[in-house]
Amino acid sequence: MNFPSKLIEDAVSEISRLPGIGKKTALRLTLHLLRQPETFSQTLTEAISKLRTEIQYCKKCHNISDQDVCSICLGARRDRSTICVVEDIPDVLAIENTSQYNGLYHVLGGVISPIQGIGPEELKIASLLSRIDSQKSDDPVQEVILALSATMEGDTTSFFITRKLKEKGIKVSTIARGIPIGGELEYTDEVTLGRSILTRVNYNLE
Repeated sequence: MNFPSKLIEDAVSEISRLPGIGKKTALRLTLHLLRQPETFSQTLTEAISKLRTEIQYCKKCHNISDQDVCSICLGARRDRSTICVVEDIPDVLAIENTSQYNGLYHVLGGVISPIQGIGPEELKIASLLSRIDSQKSDDPVQEVILALSATMEGDTTSFFITRKLKEKGIKVSTIARGIPIGGELEYTDEVTLGRSILTRVNYNLE
């Protein structure tokens, strides 16, 4: 692809590094930016810069946040007796969009995958266990919902967490298998995901 300007070429090169964006789409976006007022580009640049420098991760659930503790963990109307364990941040957003769940979350940051060298130590499992222990005196956790993808790695992670929680006498459930086997929560429609949360079942170690 030939460019009339090195500046355009550099912009296209950087934008095309974003997932799902090829060179042609990157060129269209670049030309669109050029047609907008200069303030538009400045505002976009400032927003991206602040995103990288000011975004935080909640010290309790590890969700993205503008402060030390996220708005969900601080929510006065949240059911603190229930924690929904998810693989990553897009899963929190997907479940929240169903409006069927009012408890808290815990983001693991991945799933156990020996092939990729990801063990329990690389995930936020230890912080989940300590979080449950710290809530015993105030608002004890009564149920942990495992909302992990229906893959071998997801099932392995669910099994490991369930073994740990069984020692604490915590009820463990998993979302109903309305989610297709091998499917990712991020790409599941809201109706199916919402029904899976509402019709969750006990997680069986057997």
